[in-house]
Amino acid sequence: MADDSDDRVYYVISDLHIGGDEQLEEVDYLPELLAFLEELRESDEDVELIINGDAFGLWEFTTVEGIEKFEVLEETYPTLFEALRETGETVQITLLPGNHDHELAAYDEYAERFDAYNVDLVSEQSIDRAVGDHVVHFEHGHQRDQNNRIEDWGNPHSTPLGYYYNTLVTSRAGQLSDRGRYNWLKDVQAVTPTERMPIWLFSKYFYREMNPVLRYSLVPFLLLFNISAIVAILAGLDLLGVWSMPIDRTEAFLGQFGMAGTAAWFLLVFNVSLAGLLLLVAVPLHFIRRDIRKTVDRFGVFETELTVDPEAPYEGAATEIFADQPATSIFCYGHTHRPTLREVDGGIMVNTGTWLKRLHRRDGIIGILPPVFYPSYQLASVRIAAEPEGVAVEFEQIKKPSPATEELTWTERFFTAGREPEPEFPDRYLLETEPEAKAVTPEPGIES
Repeated sequence: MADDSDDRVYYVISDLHIGGDEQLEEVDYLPELLAFLEELRESDEDVELIINGDAFGLWEFTTVEGIEKFEVLEETYPTLFEALRETGETVQITLLPGNHDHELAAYDEYAERFDAYNVDLVSEQSIDRAVGDHVVHFEHGHQRDQNNRIEDWGNPHSTPLGYYYNTLVTSRAGQLSDRGRYNWLKDVQAVTPTERMPIWLFSKYFYREMNPVLRYSLVPFLLLFNISAIVAILAGLDLLGVWSMPIDRTEAFLGQFGMAGTAAWFLLVFNVSLAGLLLLVAVPLHFIRRDIRKTVDRFGVFETELTVDPEAPYEGAATEIFADQPATSIFCYGHTHRPTLREVDGGIMVNTGTWLKRLHRRDGIIGILPPVFYPSYQLASVRIAAEPEGVAVEFEQIKKPSPATEELTWTERFFTAGREPEPEFPDRYLLETEPEAKAVTPEPGIES
């Protein structure tokens, strides 16, 4: 492995989530990951690769325990482990545990097994690195998330709420995914925040699993629902004798088209009847739902949110670390799967994103059709390097085409036309060196 030096360049990736039960073992980005490792291997730079947590989905293995999970990983991904071994001969590779692979910190055997592949497994929650006149703090970030915080670090039996979600929901999805009309359930890991899970499941049921005859018979009603709701209100005014002009003119207009107009009129009447019925039912249901919510809130059932704020806890953590350790000015984390780079008080915080597929919710252009979850990839590494003016932090994108054409139905793409996501990475940031800054001497416990 390469020795440490002042001009070392750091490449950071995280949240690969490699491994899991059955369909979860598929790694769509494996060719890109292997190419990335080869690029580092052939680089002339003095490189250290930091894998900042959740490299492996150990929580998602439910049929094997402990070090047996490593053996399954070796058998399933031989090309990946060989690439790690070859890259590690010239590039220092440092692996930190996340929450999904917290077990890496719980068994000494993992460190020994990874060492055979030239990977330095660090069992601590975080590490620091000196870069130029600055220090970078690396941690996965799950310890800032109350649903995934490991209270007893290094204890394999320390199981937060997120553990049960992944062992009972995510792993089960991997076992069942290939039973659908399309192998989509395995993408459950890409659904964030978890509150979107019910609507994502309903969306995929409607567009993928629902009987096609039933689906396409519902489409006209769903498309015309907004118009039908307005017409239902106008029809009510007509029946009450308050205002009949809109209904009379609509009937007269459609009557000009003969049989086609009559068919359109009956379709509209049918939609209006259903829309009117739904509106009548929706009013009392709204008040009942609100009253139930107030009652439940009094008992404090929803005092703990199911998902973590994507930025606030990390901004607070970064600010606190910068205040306690003045030399530290970069807070690098993962966990939330959202590529981020922005200033905070005392420095910058950067989130490395994820190599998993990302799902972007898009509502239909008209009607009340279920939303569509557009898939995309935002593969990248974060490069941190010293320059004469300071320390540069930037995302180096790894191109991978969107799988939308293969994974979305024609209906999904048609009714969200023009709303396709265009994910972007944050701009390059230069953390300038203060004129009076001196060379950084790592504090005790800081690795460099």
